[in-house]
Amino acid sequence: MQSALKNAPVENLNTDSPADHDIVDLGGDVFMIDTRMGGHGGITASYLIRGSRPCLIETGTARSAPIVAQQLLKLGVGPADLATIVVTHIHLDHAGGVGDLAAHFPGVKVAVHERGARHLADPAKLVASAHRVFGETMDRLFGDLLPTPSERLLVLGDTGSIDLGDGRSLSTFHNPGHASHHVGLVDSLTGDLYTGDAAGVYVPETAEVRPATPPPDFDLQLTLSSLARMRDVRASRLLFSHYGPVTDVSDTLDASEAELHYWVEAVAAARDQAPDIDHAIALVRERDRQDHPSFYSADNVAEKFEELSGIESNFMGVSRWMDLRPADPQPPQ
Repeated sequence: MQSALKNAPVENLNTDSPADHDIVDLGGDVFMIDTRMGGHGGITASYLIRGSRPCLIETGTARSAPIVAQQLLKLGVGPADLATIVVTHIHLDHAGGVGDLAAHFPGVKVAVHERGARHLADPAKLVASAHRVFGETMDRLFGDLLPTPSERLLVLGDTGSIDLGDGRSLSTFHNPGHASHHVGLVDSLTGDLYTGDAAGVYVPETAEVRPATPPPDFDLQLTLSSLARMRDVRASRLLFSHYGPVTDVSDTLDASEAELHYWVEAVAAARDQAPDIDHAIALVRERDRQDHPSFYSADNVAEKFEELSGIESNFMGVSRWMDLRPADPQPPQ
């Protein structure tokens, strides 16, 4: 099995024997798989919908591909069985393992929004950009995204549908704001809504929602529109890629919206006060510590989520949006 998985795992991932507790049966033939991103548990999930046409939602990173493949095998899904992989967007913590898993599952089709499809077929620019951004941590956290043959891509438009077999399907809808190539997914049987990063990052240890506003695509108005679209779905449950299931749908989406406004206000205040970007980021970090004490007091939680959705990255995404948005019209004199 390992021969098809080109990105060798880093040492601390222990891919030879991923733990049984890293698979969680969520009911309705839905299983959550902990991808162990960067060796951390509980920050990035893949989901298997197991049926007559098994479907994997999110691959995790390239480094996580061996873990995901082994866990799928435990669930009875071998190299000849997986029908579809769907990625909510092409960021490397969600789609980095696509090329590896496409090679391992030779019959699988990969569903991706049309704005991201070309990057899965030819990921050279995306990978080069990621190396520039993440530097020496790129190999440890992510590994390189390998190409997926273009004939195996299912390219999604503003809406779409994925056949899960036996009359069950995933409906898809364009859901930008976090990323221009982001989609939402709704299971016709369970009513589950796969949020990707469009509703932010859910922290199960503290039941808080954290921002997911990295550059270059973050747009506040598009993100708020995406949250409204997710409310319209009237989902039975939110399945966060980061991390896990949430049944309190309405309150969680409200919390995500409130956190967005909080974060934008915090960045704006810091930019007004600080003489430079580094100082501004430090001000936001200190304010966040004061306003979210449970997040910072929980054992190792802040440290592991900082690698996933760090304050600097979120600050830069909001700051870039502020610099690019149209100026407010001036009142007539």
